[in-house]
Amino acid sequence: MRQLLLASSSPYRRELLSRLHLPFCWKAPDIDESPIASEPAAALVCRLARSKAERLAQTYHDHLIIGSDQVATLNNRILGKPHDFEQAREQLLEASGTSVHFLTGLALLDSKSGRLQLDCVQFTVHFRRLSNEQIERYLHAEQPYDCAGSFKAEGLGISLFRATEGEDPTSLIGLPLIRLVEMLAQEGLEIP
Repeated sequence: MRQLLLASSSPYRRELLSRLHLPFCWKAPDIDESPIASEPAAALVCRLARSKAERLAQTYHDHLIIGSDQVATLNNRILGKPHDFEQAREQLLEASGTSVHFLTGLALLDSKSGRLQLDCVQFTVHFRRLSNEQIERYLHAEQPYDCAGSFKAEGLGISLFRATEGEDPTSLIGLPLIRLVEMLAQEGLEIP
């Protein structure tokens, strides 16, 4: 079986990939993740997912390399990771009663042949109306400061939602497994 390499330092992506019961290793690629001026969010995540995979292909010459990148958008503006309580509170206040769109770029690169599969998977979260007190209780409980959108859908963050919309709920956490399984099948890896 071909060796799988996850081009990411994200513990969330590692946990998701482990659900497929395939052996893999991971390494954080060193790339500049800055957006290009006027770059649409979908183009940004696809460019970064591809760049992550291509960076590691320079060292790993016989692997299937998985690159992924995600952004959250609200009112056509990219929401970054909040990094602290205040920024997370502001993001959730702004998201209250509205919808946040998540775009996840996914790349699968065969570093031996150079074959690249690339896609952007969309997922939408519709937030309930949230009071300041609800937001603060949530942030103190889960501290999602390293998460785009300021919540952890795999945890208590689900309590903030009115509904979700999309084909692949794992894309919300950062690695769209449904699409990845399809890509891996194109490379001859059948799961399960």
